[in-house]
Amino acid sequence: MHHLAQAIASMPLCHEAVRLFHGRGGCFAGEEHLTLDAFPPALVLTSFKAMTEAELAEVGGLLQARWSALAAPEPLTWVYQCRQPGGVIDTRLMAGSVPDPHQVREAGADYRVQVLRGQNHGLFLDMSAGRRWVRDFSAEFKAREGRGARVLNLFAYTCAFSVSALQGGAAQVVNIDMARGTLATGQQNHQLNGLQGALFWPHDVFTTWGKIARHGPYDLVVADPPSYQKGSFVATKDYPRLMRRLPDLLRPGGHALLCLNAPELGMDFLVDNALKEAPEIRFVQRLANPPVFADVDAERALKVGWFMRPV
Repeated sequence: MHHLAQAIASMPLCHEAVRLFHGRGGCFAGEEHLTLDAFPPALVLTSFKAMTEAELAEVGGLLQARWSALAAPEPLTWVYQCRQPGGVIDTRLMAGSVPDPHQVREAGADYRVQVLRGQNHGLFLDMSAGRRWVRDFSAEFKAREGRGARVLNLFAYTCAFSVSALQGGAAQVVNIDMARGTLATGQQNHQLNGLQGALFWPHDVFTTWGKIARHGPYDLVVADPPSYQKGSFVATKDYPRLMRRLPDLLRPGGHALLCLNAPELGMDFLVDNALKEAPEIRFVQRLANPPVFADVDAERALKVGWFMRPV
């Protein structure tokens, strides 16, 4: 755990949610199973294989030493989560206490998270550049067009893209997700930030195209689906179906942000399928991931593609 130890020894006192160590990118030999995140006031160590009690004690000692060196105002709180094949998840509070409710900040926005149950904490840290892009797009659109953008947020999860769009000046965001629980968290996120102008539809995207289209057309469509979730979305089958709808959903001059977090599928999967299924749509560029998420193979990392329907 040499590289993790180095990251801990140099980590700052974090006031915002951020990844501190990303072994999953394969840049640190022997530590590919480890990540360390800050969800202030908690630190979350995630391992994709079981760690021994001795290893956990070593990490705890390193964290406590750094915490003391930082003269942190509050006692150290850290959580260990082990994710093993077959969906087995073991989450343990190793020290301190996690607030309930637990609220974190990123780039001027507040989000409700939970780090003691499940593997999805409520805010995907690798998508921070995407959220920044949506906020900037919304601000630039309003300055240029003299009105707020109309945004469609598909597979909205806890609606972080919606928060970003509205903070940037969007007029309205339609958030769609099958999971009522995550949409409820999304509503809380909007309340935390004092935002209005969002709609929350607990629907299956693929059975709601009529309603979605009638509410359009949209200036921006964001799609961040799961890469593989049986009964919900399978990228190889369902992304082409989604892309076929884009020309009808977007205004001329409208934009789309399409996200893909499937290691086995490269950026060409998005670009080639968009060309085939929606030839009216043009690929603009791939958004860069945050530097901390560096990967030895960029095609295995998160892909975020910016597309546009020309005027």
